[in-house]
Amino acid sequence: MDGMKRIERALSAAVEQSLEAALSHADGPTCPPLLASAIRYAVFPGGARIRPRLCLAAACACGEDDTSVADHAAAAIELLHCASLVHDDLPCFDDAPTRRGKPSVHSAYGERIAVLAGDALIVLAFQTLARGGANAPYRLVPLLSIIGRGVGVPSGIVAGQAWECESDVNLREYQQAKTGSLFASATMAGAAAAGADPGPWRALGDCMGEAFQVADDILDAASDATKIGKPVGRDVALGRPSAVRELGLHGAIRRLNLLVAEAIDSVPVCSGADGLRAVIAMEASRLIPRELADSVL
Repeated sequence: MDGMKRIERALSAAVEQSLEAALSHADGPTCPPLLASAIRYAVFPGGARIRPRLCLAAACACGEDDTSVADHAAAAIELLHCASLVHDDLPCFDDAPTRRGKPSVHSAYGERIAVLAGDALIVLAFQTLARGGANAPYRLVPLLSIIGRGVGVPSGIVAGQAWECESDVNLREYQQAKTGSLFASATMAGAAAAGADPGPWRALGDCMGEAFQVADDILDAASDATKIGKPVGRDVALGRPSAVRELGLHGAIRRLNLLVAEAIDSVPVCSGADGLRAVIAMEASRLIPRELADSVL
């Protein structure tokens, strides 16, 4: 347990340092002060940071000692995630007044600055990735493709958000696009940053992404805003696809437990496989309260 805590602290520290370094390039004196402040507000303090930590954990599991490229890839992935939250909370989508236990960006800075902050974070993510790959262009090219695919179309997080505007939605496809795609990018990017074949790492990201979305659906239905730092009951209020609406609460919890087991089993053969499985189990244990996870056993 102590060893896992050390690994967790090391991953978290690396992520925060990389994000601070990335944002230092956006804090220049020529940047409009409100925009610069909103960008930092959207990123710090962060949430679980599970996507960038998975990226770094995958790189380490592949035996990468110099994690400079992986550090930049992890930061880029988290910046893209933060951008998606800023846009997701806008009045035209969820109209969420809070995020991460504080006013959402548009609530704190206004809708116009929120739109621009989200846009700026997307661009900053790819600038960060480019800086990290400057000395390793042979790794930068696949990273650009992997991460770009995770956020764009036809099946990245932008497409996932767009599925909420459709009348006929396949739950699995929606969840894979809105959430799973960036998780798949995280695990694949970690492998690619370490010079490994990213292909075998997609299944792990897909499983973790779907598990995270199912957990989010469960919390939206069975938790409260003070515990998760954002409004609850939004899936029903907005008519969004949801694992709880489709499977029921207990069915969704069973699905979550199955996905976590599949994620652990899907870790590719690599020098750090056992350690990565332990990291996955640790991350999964935090997805929903233990009493909910145990309620169907």
